[in-house]
Amino acid sequence: MDSDIGVRLKALRNMYGLSQREVAKRAGVTNSTISLIEQGRVSPSVDSLKKVLDSFSLTLIEFLTMDLEEADDKIFFAKEDLLEFFENGAHLKLVGANRKDRKLRFLHERYEPGAHSGDEMLTHDSEEAGMVIQGKIELTVGQKSRTLNEGDSYYINNKIPHRFKNTGKGEAIIISAATPPSF
Repeated sequence: MDSDIGVRLKALRNMYGLSQREVAKRAGVTNSTISLIEQGRVSPSVDSLKKVLDSFSLTLIEFLTMDLEEADDKIFFAKEDLLEFFENGAHLKLVGANRKDRKLRFLHERYEPGAHSGDEMLTHDSEEAGMVIQGKIELTVGQKSRTLNEGDSYYINNKIPHRFKNTGKGEAIIISAATPPSF
C-alpha cells in the first residue's frame, strides 16, 4: 500500500498543479519528505499523511479511495476486501471504504501488546462507540482514563481528545463504529 500512497499523492498534487515544495510548505513538512513518499521510499505515519491531506481538505478515506472505480452498493466484504492501516502496533481494518456517500466508519482494530493509537491524543468531529472483543485496552478521554476488558464498551464524543493503548500482555481487539466517518 505504501507505493500506492505515493502514486496517489503525486496524482493529487498534479491534479492541483502544485509542486512538491508547495505541498510540503502547506503541510508543514520538508519537500524531501513529499518526494520520498511519492517515490514509495518512505511510509508516512497516519499523522503526517493527515497533515498533507488537510492542505487539500481531504480525509484519509477520500484520499485512499479517490482513484478507485465508483463504489457500488456492495453488501458483503471478504477479509481481503477490507482497507488496512498499520501504525504504532495497531492494525485497523475498515469495512466498506469505497462505498459512495458513506456515513459510517466501521473498524476492526487489533492492538499488539503495548500498541497505541498514537503519541498525540486524537480528535475528530464524530461520535464513536466500540466494544473490546479480546484483551485489555486503556482508553483515555480528556482527563479520564479507564482500562476496558473483554466485553466492556465505550461511547465517546470524538471532539474530546482521546487515546487507546493495549495495556495487556496479549493482543487486544476492538470493534468500533463512528459517525460521521472520520479518520
